[in-house]
Amino acid sequence: MSVILNGELIQLPEHVVFISDVLEHYEIHNRVVVVEVNGEIVNKVEHQSTRLSDKDRIEIVHFVGGG
Repeated sequence: MSVILNGELIQLPEHVVFISDVLEHYEIHNRVVVVEVNGEIVNKVEHQSTRLSDKDRIEIVHFVGGG
């Protein structure tokens, strides 16, 4: 499936079908993130049940500490 992830058109592997799969695929599943799909913020408890579709627009923001 093709999606737009943070502004970039990418092809996801076949096994990536849920938001949680995307986070695991990019090895950010253990970070605090905000995920938006097609303009709607998806609550963390819904990451494992929210199925993605071809051409979805996904934005993932994670926080970086520093000073």
